Amino acid sequence: MSVADHDRIPEIALDWIAQGKRAAIATVVQTWGSAPRPAGSQLAISADGEIMGSVSGGCVEGAVMVEAMDALEDGTCRMLEFGVSDDEAFAVGLACGGTIRVMVEPIGVGQGPSVAELEALAQARAARRAVAWAVKPESWERALPDGTGEGPLQAEAASRLRTDRSGMSEDGWFLGVHNPPLRLVVVGAVHIAQALMPMAKVAGYDATLVDPRDAFGSQARFPGETILHDWPDEALEKIGLDARTAVITLTHDPKLDDPAIARAIRSPIFYLGCLGSKKTHAKRVARLEAEGFSADEIARIDSPLGADIGSATPAEIAISALAQMTERLRRPDTRPGARVPAAARDAA
Repeated sequence: MSVADHDRIPEIALDWIAQGKRAAIATVVQTWGSAPRPAGSQLAISADGEIMGSVSGGCVEGAVMVEAMDALEDGTCRMLEFGVSDDEAFAVGLACGGTIRVMVEPIGVGQGPSVAELEALAQARAARRAVAWAVKPESWERALPDGTGEGPLQAEAASRLRTDRSGMSEDGWFLGVHNPPLRLVVVGAVHIAQALMPMAKVAGYDATLVDPRDAFGSQARFPGETILHDWPDEALEKIGLDARTAVITLTHDPKLDDPAIARAIRSPIFYLGCLGSKKTHAKRVARLEAEGFSADEIARIDSPLGADIGSATPAEIAISALAQMTERLRRPDTRPGARVPAAARDAA
């Protein structure tokens, strides 16, 4: 099982259904204490006993599988609660126990969501549209709010999509967050990029390296990485920039960095980090001002690049960049309002 498969639970369930199999999805909806998996974690179960994903570990998932099989037979959704003892917690790598609630939904059967409803979720995910899978267990009513409409459910979805936190609302809805996967575009196939690209993958980013210089951006130097040899602004246009995307420039060459910055600075990306000393950045600011960019737009750039951790080596600089990028994503308040256009703030 790959990390990508682990994050494709709705799609995998639909694949099984397309193959003529029945499928159910189990979702963690609430946790207390030291739970093995956070709210929103999912497990797909086929009627043939295939599984993908995770909602806990050990005997808990075995019990969930049994309930899912029963749900596929009787069409009844289930809300299960499990207490994870200290001994069980140790078995799945935790220091102490906790409690989880797990929702089981048979797809296209009885109280479960229809195949069309799950397909609508998959289509939104494929289009990189942020949505929440909203379920009210009291009535098994469902919705797919994106946080842009009116009403309390849309407001709750907007809040949860911003913070990437699934969970129960005060009025009894479970909202499972389905944000687009995080992406990172690194401009410049330099030594820092050699450390940053694999680190970003481990942190959950779909990372792309951009460098028109074939000798720099080669598979020999970056084995297994996605590399584009387009000019940076053309590459960013091809990739597409949204509120789940970060851009880092590393070349020190205005001919390469500046076109990328000019394309990124007016997009809704959540982070734009640019390598360079204060002196280098001052020259960059002057060039951007000459090109007509405003002070507020230029202020979106994080430069010098990275969190101030005293980094010196390429790997340490990569760590600092990833740390700063994470802070900008998870703590939007660290992005001063002047740095972020209203469209980007609303989408982030």
